[in-house]
Amino acid sequence: MSTLRQNLSFAYGYAQGRFSSLPYTPSELYGQLISKVTSFVALPVPLLSFLALPFFGGSSATVNLVVFYLTWSALVASHEPSTIELGGTLLVRLVCFLLPALGFLAFDCALPSVAKGVKAQGERQLPLQLGRNKLLEIVGVAVFNVLLSVAVQAGLEYIATQVLYMRSILKVTSIVPLPWTVLKDVAKGLVVRGMLRYAAHRYLLHTYRTPLRTLHRRWQHSVRLPFSLVAAYDHPLDYLVSEWLPVFFPAYLFRFHVLTWHVLLAIVSLEELFVYSGYAVLPSSIVLAGMARRTDAHFESTTKGSQVGNFGHLGLLDLVCGTTCKGEVDVVDDMQSEAGKHHVQQRVEEAVQAAMTELEGREGGRDPVSSPDNTSVDHTDRDLDDAQATRATADHELDAGADAEVGADENADDSPPQQTQRKSGRRKARKA
Repeated sequence: MSTLRQNLSFAYGYAQGRFSSLPYTPSELYGQLISKVTSFVALPVPLLSFLALPFFGGSSATVNLVVFYLTWSALVASHEPSTIELGGTLLVRLVCFLLPALGFLAFDCALPSVAKGVKAQGERQLPLQLGRNKLLEIVGVAVFNVLLSVAVQAGLEYIATQVLYMRSILKVTSIVPLPWTVLKDVAKGLVVRGMLRYAAHRYLLHTYRTPLRTLHRRWQHSVRLPFSLVAAYDHPLDYLVSEWLPVFFPAYLFRFHVLTWHVLLAIVSLEELFVYSGYAVLPSSIVLAGMARRTDAHFESTTKGSQVGNFGHLGLLDLVCGTTCKGEVDVVDDMQSEAGKHHVQQRVEEAVQAAMTELEGREGGRDPVSSPDNTSVDHTDRDLDDAQATRATADHELDAGADAEVGADENADDSPPQQTQRKSGRRKARKA
């Protein structure tokens, strides 16, 4: 009985403390709204500066690191961990996927004559082929799924911290992880995400006869060829299982720092944006283009009812498991093409550098390498002239001998048979 009273008193005190923070007057409500809005506006500043660090070098990168560390420390001290985690997650999904995908769709619909020139499948891949109602449905479902994934993450954080009184799923501390730690954790997250997504996409959405498979075919594969928003266009349950869970699970498994989670989410969002875009012009002319080509082949194989393949984006697991679409170039060929392209560029740069060095040496009048080459060229030209003169002399002698033989043949009737026999024998020997 005493334990029940203690629990009731604890719950009453907790509820009283929570309700006391609620606004009771319009002025208090206005003040809390302004405070939340300003804090949300200030939230993206350190995150955007952290994502922009790789694009700068030298002393400016050091200054940016110092500024970012100070701003991040102030942000962690002035905001709740859940606000930082969820606000940054929503910001990354908006900036790296949803807004650019909507921009790509607007470009394809506003300028179809220009868009079909940069589409890999030409006019067949224009979103206008689906009709206005279908496009509105895709936009609405894609936006809903993106917001739903953030809401599910918020629910899990609330259950972990407020219901179960556990630590947060992701680490939100003022200590910024080192760049090497971020790269290592992001690499682990991408590997785990790739394996989970391949397994879920292959077995749950295409192989086994499950409700998820039926929903996946009716929703996402109702589109013949994809564009960027199709990456988030699926039944919400399928989207959470095959797209959101594979990228969130490694962050929960290894308990990433919130900044590492945001970097991983940004990479995955940009990958979905470009791989599903259908454009032939991409930031990487071979690797990303190969991933986009395999995604298009996956959609076409599902539509045609042939052997479905290409369940992963990179294609490495498809190569190992033998699920690459028939007649499709695999990831090894893409890597070899990428390496070959870089080697060609290196050779061109070396050739240009050598040409510039030789040109500078000739202009300065000091070219220790060119002097022997010029001498050898002069000797070669002189030898060629001597050989040509010798050949001309020999031809002249042969012509004179031929004329003498012709004159001898004309007087052959007046000569005795023995002389004719000797002359003809001499001519045959000379010809031989």
